[in-house]
Amino acid sequence: MTEQPASPITPSHLITIKTPINTTNPENYDQQLAEKCQYINTLMAALSPPKIEVFDSPLEYYRMRAEFKMWQQDETVSYAMFQPGTSKKPFIIDVFPVASKYINQLMPKLLKRLNQSDLLRKRLFQTEFLATLSGEILITLIYHKPLNEDWVREAENLKKELKVDIVGRSRKQKHTLGKNYVTEKLNVSGNIFYYQQVEASFTQPNAVVSEKMLTWAVDCVKPLTGDLLELYCGNGNFTIPLSHQFRRILATEISKTSVHSAKYNMTLNNIDNIQIARMSSEEFSQAMDKKRSFRRLKDIDLDGYEFSTILIDPPRAGLDHHTIEIVQRFENILYISCNPETLKRDLEVINQTHKIERFALFDQFPYTHHIESGVMLTSAHP
Repeated sequence: MTEQPASPITPSHLITIKTPINTTNPENYDQQLAEKCQYINTLMAALSPPKIEVFDSPLEYYRMRAEFKMWQQDETVSYAMFQPGTSKKPFIIDVFPVASKYINQLMPKLLKRLNQSDLLRKRLFQTEFLATLSGEILITLIYHKPLNEDWVREAENLKKELKVDIVGRSRKQKHTLGKNYVTEKLNVSGNIFYYQQVEASFTQPNAVVSEKMLTWAVDCVKPLTGDLLELYCGNGNFTIPLSHQFRRILATEISKTSVHSAKYNMTLNNIDNIQIARMSSEEFSQAMDKKRSFRRLKDIDLDGYEFSTILIDPPRAGLDHHTIEIVQRFENILYISCNPETLKRDLEVINQTHKIERFALFDQFPYTHHIESGVMLTSAHP
């Protein structure tokens, strides 16, 4: 399915990040990427951005995450996917060139073993793979049945045979056999950074494009000095490499799991110039304006920071009005977006006080309508 750049990309398209069946055609990749670029150029034309910087994806084997429904028929289970609204008509998956080579190598081995064991096969309805560029893999098996001690023993055997960590889930149950995370290693501007990526938490799925995105962000801020404020830091994806470019970083994140991983990743990478506040951007904006005080900030001296730059990586809904007002107070703004339409909406306001210096498209999700963007802005009135 090729996107039509003349038509708006609706939020429903942007929600779908799984590559549709039958549409992964490397021969058409350049055309599809060109159409995404055309769409962005048309959408952003009124803002007069500079020439778009385009960062492409590997044509195959680029996803470090893959999720499959498990189709049960004739006492056999298979990997399956479904088109929206067709839950009774599965596409049986034998190979999945969208996912990493390591996931593809493991898929038939796991499936064979599942079909040799009624304990592992019965009532299994979803399987998830989380991998790294170096080949570390975590498997999550999700069931519509309680997982008893017999299942745990059988899953332990499976773990040993496949040499992977396994998480078993069912209603109100979670069994972790080994670790519940993998450790990714990314090369950013020639420097190696390590990231804990926890099962069932958000991570960027296209690791090669993530390396390009982080390298671009580091390059954008190279001339800058002072301190960085980052909203929506996640597991420290941008925070970690950007810590080498600034004196200090104050980062915010609302998810407990992500905050824990970000702090873990700081230790993993021997970084000590980052502080993290577990709060939403709206709450932090209130704290910046001294409208509310928060116990979560009791050990952070906001007045001691010399912020020159802000990094924002919001959810699809973009920024609220108050946060935009806060953002506009900063001399330099680095905006990472997963939704071109809310990005355009926010830039229409920010562009009143700032000038777009760089604009990038990162093709995190080839063969889909999804577009990731990066925008670097500087104050138009220094």
